[in-house]
Amino acid sequence: MADLEPIWLTLKLAAATVIALLIVGTPMAWWLAHTRSKARVWIESAVAMPLVLPPTILGFYLLIVLGPKGPLGSLWVDLTGGTLTFSFSGLVLASVFYSLPFVVQPLQTAFEAIGRRPLEAAWTLGASRLDAFFTVALPLAKRGFLTAAVLGFAHTLGEFGVVLMVGGSIPQETRVVSIAIFEAVERHDYAAAHQLSALIVLVSYVVLMVVYGLNRRFPMVVR
Repeated sequence: MADLEPIWLTLKLAAATVIALLIVGTPMAWWLAHTRSKARVWIESAVAMPLVLPPTILGFYLLIVLGPKGPLGSLWVDLTGGTLTFSFSGLVLASVFYSLPFVVQPLQTAFEAIGRRPLEAAWTLGASRLDAFFTVALPLAKRGFLTAAVLGFAHTLGEFGVVLMVGGSIPQETRVVSIAIFEAVERHDYAAAHQLSALIVLVSYVVLMVVYGLNRRFPMVVR
């Protein structure tokens, strides 16, 4: 029987990454959907970079940034005494960067589809901009949030290059399922590799079934 610890660690990583991405990605997507700033194209391009960069290149630069001598890594060492590299916290940060476009882009599309009319109607009724966002924009964009959460979760499940560069393979800390499958194949333990792969396939399929089922209940928002 294959070791199931990498499965639970991967699910934990995917859940933590999605929560962080929704917190970070929502205001970013809102700004991109409504800004007229010339900086928009620069920010959109930066957000989309993980879609075109090889994971090993992204992982290499994240290793430098998150390392003990890097800008974020050194700050983390000063605050906690530990390192971000080869730790679960470092994996979460790396996964946030790696899966950023899979959350920001669906949210941006959902916010753009809402348009300004519902928000302007709320403003004329006395709602503040913050109230209008939470009471009008968020409910109308629920399909976008669902899509963003699922894409971010599923994308994190399949990470390999980035997590290998930043986290290595530390049991119960950074040895996620993609690393465990690779190591099983390297030692010719195809039975363990098959069991881990089949579990991830099953989890991914169930998640997609839930998403498609819920999407039928949420009509597409039209401007």
